[in-house]
Amino acid sequence: MDTKQATRLSKFLSYHLRHHPEELGLTLQEGGWVPVAELLAACAAHGTPIGEVELTEIVAGNDKKRFAFDADGTRIRAQQGHSVEVDLQLVAAMPPALLYHGTAPAALPAIRQTGLQKMERHHVHLSPDAETARRVGARRGQPVILTVAAAAMHAAGIEFYESGNGVWLVDAVPPQYLGGL
Repeated sequence: MDTKQATRLSKFLSYHLRHHPEELGLTLQEGGWVPVAELLAACAAHGTPIGEVELTEIVAGNDKKRFAFDADGTRIRAQQGHSVEVDLQLVAAMPPALLYHGTAPAALPAIRQTGLQKMERHHVHLSPDAETARRVGARRGQPVILTVAAAAMHAAGIEFYESGNGVWLVDAVPPQYLGGL
């Protein structure tokens, strides 16, 4: 499968596994899981056939590791970024001292006022390093990289979660914990 095809299918899967599973007739199970066989059948029925080999390539080759198979490979889920109601069954974890967030310059005035908000998602997404945050923020042009005083937030009682692909999740980041503004 070429890169263009893999990107197209990855976006298709992200859209349906994170935002609109009902459009394929799918229901996210506990933990956000969907049986692989049901997903493949639904994709084919809706004009986007994906084979098991292609699906495995998409999961393994995705640079952001957006998807994961369960231990026996019979279910798949998006790691994070859902706008639909789902409990990913993540366990609170101790974050590193600093985390990072890439954003567009146009978002800075609002961030200065209210901090980072989850908006339509379940959590604010934070990166473990500045380079990852730069790649995430670059989706909308030249990024601004913010530092997040994660250890200080945690000490103040704010819970963090680490998804299976290393993205850190938190309900919100108040402005006083942000640097680089």
